Amino acid sequence: MLWASQLSADGSSSGFVGRAQCAVCHAEEAARWSESHHDLAMQEANETSVLGDFDDVSFEQFGVVSRFYCKDGRFMVRTDGPDGRLQDYPISYTFGVFPLQQYLIELSGGRLQALDIAWDSRPKGQGGQRWIHLHPDDPVLHDDVLHWTGPNLNWNYMCADCHSTNLRKGYDASRGTYHTTWSEIDVSCEACHGPGARHVQWAEAAAQGEPSRQPDMGLTVRLNERAGVRWSIDPTSGKAARSQPRTTSNEIQVCARCHSRRSQMTDEVVAGQPFLDAFRPALLTEGLYHPDGQIEDEVYVWGSFLQSRMYHAGVTCSDCHDPHAANLRTPGDSVCYQCHTAERYATERHHFHAQGSVGGSCVECHMPPTHYMVVDARHDHSFRIPRPDQSVAMGTPNACNRCHADKTPQWAADQVKIWYGTPAEGYQHYASAFYAARQRVPGAADLLQRIAADAEQPEIARATALQALSAYPDAAALERLQAGLDAEDPLERLGALGGLESFAPAQRILAASLLWDDLKAVRIAAARLLAPLPADRLPESVRERLAQGIAEYIAVQEFNAERPEAQLNLGALYADLGRSTEAELAYRKAIGLQPRFIPAYVNIAHLLSRLRREQEADGFLRSGLERNPESADLHHALGLSLVRQKKLDQALSPLARAVELAGDNARYSYVYAVALHSSGRQRQAIDVLEANRQRHPGDLESLSALVAFSREAGERENAIQYAQELQRLAPDDASVEQLIRELKRDGR
Repeated sequence: MLWASQLSADGSSSGFVGRAQCAVCHAEEAARWSESHHDLAMQEANETSVLGDFDDVSFEQFGVVSRFYCKDGRFMVRTDGPDGRLQDYPISYTFGVFPLQQYLIELSGGRLQALDIAWDSRPKGQGGQRWIHLHPDDPVLHDDVLHWTGPNLNWNYMCADCHSTNLRKGYDASRGTYHTTWSEIDVSCEACHGPGARHVQWAEAAAQGEPSRQPDMGLTVRLNERAGVRWSIDPTSGKAARSQPRTTSNEIQVCARCHSRRSQMTDEVVAGQPFLDAFRPALLTEGLYHPDGQIEDEVYVWGSFLQSRMYHAGVTCSDCHDPHAANLRTPGDSVCYQCHTAERYATERHHFHAQGSVGGSCVECHMPPTHYMVVDARHDHSFRIPRPDQSVAMGTPNACNRCHADKTPQWAADQVKIWYGTPAEGYQHYASAFYAARQRVPGAADLLQRIAADAEQPEIARATALQALSAYPDAAALERLQAGLDAEDPLERLGALGGLESFAPAQRILAASLLWDDLKAVRIAAARLLAPLPADRLPESVRERLAQGIAEYIAVQEFNAERPEAQLNLGALYADLGRSTEAELAYRKAIGLQPRFIPAYVNIAHLLSRLRREQEADGFLRSGLERNPESADLHHALGLSLVRQKKLDQALSPLARAVELAGDNARYSYVYAVALHSSGRQRQAIDVLEANRQRHPGDLESLSALVAFSREAGERENAIQYAQELQRLAPDDASVEQLIRELKRDGR
């Protein structure tokens, strides 16, 4: 084995004793766990573990021909390496087992990389038993982050923590190398129950009749939230109710470590530690989730489950899943009938489809799957009622059209209305608010505030609404964010901190109390938010606590120092603290780690510009564009740099290109229009702003500029109309009312 078990200074395994010790007393659970997906999460590559066809077979993808074969008792692949040339690599480990199996290859510096050609392990009748490429639609070149040798398929950072037990990443930033260790190669008992040494001591003492002073049995966490609980089905509704409320979420937090989209803050974590003390989870943000909260990107389960009525009714993971066998407690839809009577729901009166058909399936309708990694169907765990009417209004997916792909969402919405009359809205009521915020349509701020204030909405939705209020930094939003800072739920506190990011320092100080928060994710978010505040304006106790929070924040970024995102975070922090030399170094490290990492070029250019090194800033942006010629962000930043160099005519071209590449970015269109106006192209500037207004009717900057430019052009009636529209969007702004009076006086 390339990696030894994790040992503490005294030679012990940090309290981890291994599955064999657990199985002495827990043989039944160990037997169910054996051969489960957790047991097979990672294995040494051998005749038993390797499922793929290595019988000298070839696989071609965009002209690259890879060959799978065996040599001297080892499984081998010949494929394109980090320089783009074909090389031969031995397979060190298998990764996963179903519906696909990946293969890990050792590269220099202790790196293990996941090959992007995987074995489809499904039965042949289901389309399996073949090699597949995980990026089938586009060529992935050797210098791409998605290439198997690149950072996004690095096992040590991206995968290892969730596939092995007691994983320690062991990254050495000074050498750029890893010494990654584990206690057990797979997801074993102590990955979920915590280190078992004290528990074994308790059990051995009890077996010998010795009195125990460990009432908790020495366990780090007891996953017993179902103990003594009964679910009673109401004969009228056909639904179940829990015999007693679920007051803890230990089990859900343990599962969330791996079944969530999150960033990791440390690997000094064991089961039972609060989730947000070691991880920062993603909210229902654009690109990850659709506006209604359905899964879009690969977000796993936790963020969906927290949106569900079932979670809020007290359901926990093991109500449906056997935590040891890692499968459903009963097959298919029968798991649903544990709490929802089949007599009521497994009937055509309910689902209007033939019995046994896909359309008659609880799971297919209320947990529609999305495929990731080509063949891996992940079911949405928000347990929502299909809403094709929202698909019509917002373009969100729906379960009906997943099957009836040849029909329109309007057809599906009409059919639902025929069957059910006015369709039930379901538990989740935030789609229109999040859609409005993403589209920047008028009234979005009010909708977000209502969601944030609605105690009936899932906490993760309220947190997302609070975070989205950063786009609307007014007094009403500030009041709502202040309430969010005091929320009991930590996600809401995190969301409120995100919402404060666009406010001035005088308002940000409201977050000072969260520097004392019990959870690291909240503490360091508060510290990062408050870092730019002048220290001499803060009370001494706040200064001391802020310094501690900033130190924690830096430690988290240094834990992830191999990622350009972490270096970017450090650079931005140091820039806010006035530590320009360290900021520049961090940005340069980010670019060195990932030469195509666009934000680092933008940020270092901004830093150099502030330091009056504009020519260097210009050079960095042009270097970034050489590697990313289709980047709207870099074109926009270069245009601004040229404006600062007083080269306005030269700036127009990159500013225009940014708008062309990112027409959905209202700010880029606004800046381009201002530049056109400054260069004397008044009519063109108005046309750009009008097009921007059509795409983003809630953009106040563009409307304000349209008022000013139209007034200057002598188009008084147009200016009045734009000003009146601005007033509808900002009714409490007295200056807009004064502007309208002035415009009307202009015509007298």
